[in-house]
Amino acid sequence: MSQYNKVLVAIDLTEEAPQVLDKAIEICKAHSAELMLVHVVEPVGYAYGGDIPMDLTELQDQLDAAAREQLQKYGATYQIDDGNQIVTVGRPESEIHRLAEERNADLVVVGSHGRRGIQLLLGSTANGVLHGAKCDVLAVRIN
Repeated sequence: MSQYNKVLVAIDLTEEAPQVLDKAIEICKAHSAELMLVHVVEPVGYAYGGDIPMDLTELQDQLDAAAREQLQKYGATYQIDDGNQIVTVGRPESEIHRLAEERNADLVVVGSHGRRGIQLLLGSTANGVLHGAKCDVLAVRIN
């Protein structure tokens, strides 16, 4: 088994996030690795197709602030340093790849619902992270 020094765990801030975090923390303890907690907020215009002719900056700022607040709660609960709690805006797969490279992560941990067939082809974030990552990726199956 590889020795991991930096583990980036990407969560979606749902009630399922602790399952993914627990697995990442287990790995970090086993390897004495540093844990980085990441949440990616999708751009509001992207989520709505980008065709809305109005300024969505305030809504985007509110989503970003809410994500930061929730991530800080997870950080406090799981004792993750503030500097390793990252909220960013963009496409989840791209941002996770970028952050993993910038932060020299050896392992990315993401949640997966274990979808198959057409659902998997149509946009599983875990699948997107797996294809294109330059480090190991662990998809934690969500129950």
